[in-house]
Amino acid sequence: MPDSTLQRLLETEARAQAIIDDASRERQRIVDEALTAARDSEARFDATRAELRAPYVAEAHGRAEQAVAELTRKYAERQRTLRDLASRHESEAVEAALALLLDPSK
Repeated sequence: MPDSTLQRLLETEARAQAIIDDASRERQRIVDEALTAARDSEARFDATRAELRAPYVAEAHGRAEQAVAELTRKYAERQRTLRDLASRHESEAVEAALALLLDPSK
């Protein structure tokens, strides 16, 4: 009788070890699947990152173009103002020089 109890105990222990081994393999399979899924998701994200960024890049590019256009307009306006001032001062200088030449007593 003790031998049969010992035999049953050994068989039960072997079955328990088999269950533990099966559970460990299943756990490892689940972990491997999760890692594979995570890597696949990351790869898909990396592949679509340019598409995700495109609208923001386009918006930034548009804003930059607007800023450049505004600065160009302001520069052109300032350049016209400076040319007008230079022309007016040139005319005044020519008139003053002519007046001095025509009437040196002034």
